Amino acid sequence: MTKVSRFEDLRIWQEARSLVKHIYKEISRNANASKDWGFRNQIQTAAVSIMNNIAEGFERSSDKDFARFLDIAKASCGEVRSMLYLAGDLKYMEDMKANELRDGAIQISKGIASLQKHLRK
Repeated sequence: MTKVSRFEDLRIWQEARSLVKHIYKEISRNANASKDWGFRNQIQTAAVSIMNNIAEGFERSSDKDFARFLDIAKASCGEVRSMLYLAGDLKYMEDMKANELRDGAIQISKGIASLQKHLRK
């Protein structure tokens, strides 16, 4: 694995950042989703948690600490996926878009798992 010197260079962080942007954009497109403060706050907070925990863990002093923050980021991926089911159920976004975003969260989760495996060797 190539040595990365900044969290911004991590593919999983870049993908998480993109996921956040798309979630914010989709929620703002639907008036009902925008007005549902609890839903909006939950999905946006979970999405932001993915990218921020990757960044914060990277800046920690050890691989063990980084892996622990990646645990949190991976859990947030699951939360985002769950909320995307709810977004579809409540018609806050089209099913096709929710599926696309869920697939993105799954890919991020897989990337996190791969990095965790490397860090925990």
